[in-house]
Amino acid sequence: MADAPEIIIVRRKAAAHGAHHGGAWKVAYADFVTAMMALFIVLWMMNASKQIQNAIGGYFKDPRGTAKMVGTNKDGSGEYVALKKEDMEKLKEELQQTIHHIDPDNKLKDRIEITVTQEGLRIEMMESANATFFELGDTKPTPELNNLLQVLSQELGKLPNKVSIEGHTDSKPFSSDRKYDNWDLSTDRANEARRMMQEYGVRSDQVMQVRGFADQHLRLPQQPDDASNRRISVIVQYQVNDNAEVAPPAALTQVATQLSTGQGTGASVSSAQAPSTQTPSAQVSNTGAQKK
Repeated sequence: MADAPEIIIVRRKAAAHGAHHGGAWKVAYADFVTAMMALFIVLWMMNASKQIQNAIGGYFKDPRGTAKMVGTNKDGSGEYVALKKEDMEKLKEELQQTIHHIDPDNKLKDRIEITVTQEGLRIEMMESANATFFELGDTKPTPELNNLLQVLSQELGKLPNKVSIEGHTDSKPFSSDRKYDNWDLSTDRANEARRMMQEYGVRSDQVMQVRGFADQHLRLPQQPDDASNRRISVIVQYQVNDNAEVAPPAALTQVATQLSTGQGTGASVSSAQAPSTQTPSAQVSNTGAQKK
């Protein structure tokens, strides 16, 4: 046993490594990347079109997309923003698409006219020789008008803009002996349209005026008996920056001027709110301007 090799055991201590590096640099890098992304988004938006800017801004004001206008028609507090002149073309397109949903065969194409005028967005619903919106010589609406006003009211009721409703007739006189003529008929039809629109979505405080013009504003003056002269007009009025409505249409201003100077004219007005430009001496009544 004396010749057995000696076993030598060497114990070595492992060198201690430095402390593990933390992840703070990752947080800083993520903040830097986020800031760069925000910078590039701002630079892109500065050069984007106005429509894109409105759409993006509208998303942050109304993330749930409850408004149907470009981006939104609500402001940051959730209140509706009134449509101004530059927005009316967009509203016109949306209303045309809405009408097309209930009229895929375009049967109403030649009987509905939507135009942007100095008053606002004018929607003309005209009768034809073979299709009417009211029973002949009566204020009873047809199912066609009922469906049309229903979809229009649902869209217009989302807006804060004031609405005016007009009734027009052709020049054909009543054959009955009762004291009821085109002045009464045009005003009553406009008022019936108001009742229907308020039932379907237009607010009671949204209707500014209900007017009846009889045959004094013919669509086709050279054809006074043409069926298209019988129509209901809905005007979505502009709203200016101070939330005041635009001035009444030129037709009513002319009526007030003529009456104040003693000249005769023809217009029947049944208003939910009297035009601000009229004076006490220029009030237009339904009975005082009737045809003989």
